[in-house]
Amino acid sequence: MNDQHDQGALGDAEYAEFMELAAEEGFDVEDVEGAISEASHGPLPVLAVVGRPNVGKSTLVNRIIGRREAVVEDKPGVTRDRVNYEAEWAGRRFRVVDTGGWEQDVLGIDASVAAQAEYAIESADAVVFVVDAKVGATDTDEAVVRLLRKAGKPVVLCANKVDGQSGESDAASLWSLGLGYPHPVSSLHGRGTGDMLDAVLEALPEAPEQTFGTAVGGPRRIALIGRPNVGKSSLLNKVAKEDRVVVNEIAGTTRDPVDELIQLGGVTWKFIDTAGIRKKVHLQQGADYYASLRTAAAVEKAEVAVILIDTTENISVQDQRIITMAVEAGRAIVIAYNKWDDLDEERRYYLEREIETEMQQVAWAPRVNVSALTGRHMEKLVPAIETALAGWETRIPTGRLNAFLGEVVAAHPHPIRGGKQPRILFGTQAGSKPPRFVLFASGFLEHGYRRFIERRLREEFGFEGTPIHISVRVREKRGAQHKRKM
Repeated sequence: MNDQHDQGALGDAEYAEFMELAAEEGFDVEDVEGAISEASHGPLPVLAVVGRPNVGKSTLVNRIIGRREAVVEDKPGVTRDRVNYEAEWAGRRFRVVDTGGWEQDVLGIDASVAAQAEYAIESADAVVFVVDAKVGATDTDEAVVRLLRKAGKPVVLCANKVDGQSGESDAASLWSLGLGYPHPVSSLHGRGTGDMLDAVLEALPEAPEQTFGTAVGGPRRIALIGRPNVGKSSLLNKVAKEDRVVVNEIAGTTRDPVDELIQLGGVTWKFIDTAGIRKKVHLQQGADYYASLRTAAAVEKAEVAVILIDTTENISVQDQRIITMAVEAGRAIVIAYNKWDDLDEERRYYLEREIETEMQQVAWAPRVNVSALTGRHMEKLVPAIETALAGWETRIPTGRLNAFLGEVVAAHPHPIRGGKQPRILFGTQAGSKPPRFVLFASGFLEHGYRRFIERRLREEFGFEGTPIHISVRVREKRGAQHKRKM
């Protein structure tokens, strides 16, 4: 490793000391460097698999990830939501997003499926566009091409269902789409997928650029997100002390994010009032999806997500989805329980029980009970945001972290499994915004034990208001290391 950036958050002296420790514990130096570099770069590159319904996207995704996980059924529209999987090819790891079939000019649930596919394209680093070579390019395929050109992302064209030599000419006809070489593939049998994945690796970056926390100076970006009609616009107007945004009792009044520079506590903040992540009014099946691409984009650009919860209603699946989106995006998080003044004692009692059971995944997030209408406790919002940002940016020196890990492992060793007891040998914080840790272990650490380590990290170091990412590298047997190097 030649430059400081590849050392993640480690300084020169700390890095040298850390690598010496890794060598003493029998870790391959290249493995350790790769783990730190990977974690410091943040999330893996993202590949979106898109196309019209029933062209074989999920079958291709199963082929790419090497196991049958994506739902496959011989009828259009089985995959409705975006589904993420981790994949590896030629030693490089990336995420694959399986999307529902994209169609133009559709209504109802199909419109939400199309929106999901469009958001997947928007948030991906590269795209595999799957076309049924037997059918040829349709009007819908041409519409997807226009969408892809507008997005400007690298595209690998997959001519699927080419099961033998006779189908090669069908694939060749797809040159007409203007997306370059149509890779002839049979996702069902695996034919041609290796060559296509080689092209995918060329299209994907080594690691995606981070889209947040990179600006020097400038106001911190706060995204207000939540279900329709939870009071996002009212809250923005209240903190701005003037009517900057249209407020209406009809859910979904806000269509576009409105960026507002607002002075609070002597500091200028950039608030983004986002379109409600809403259930489409014409959805009949009861499934709800993120309907606004712009809302998701606002979260991507923000540093802090203030998630509003309507306390007069039960905490819903939609609320949970919105929280998950912010956590997965790696943002600092504040939970604002709005319309608090409207609650009677009975509702407050049951709400607290709901919060205990339904909000466990963000129990670490600062909480404020507010009323956007009356201004109740608005003065507590900025301190909560500042607390979340401080947690988001926290960095633990490697020496202090390893002293802590040693104490935890000694007091609470990993359970014995199969006659063996895996042990955390050492670790480092490879990055912040959000905090990312790499633990090096003698064996596989169970998910429950990783959660325990995260809980203890929070108890010891705070990390209030921020997700924590923990990755684990297991020490290879000496023989395996030697064999790989030969």
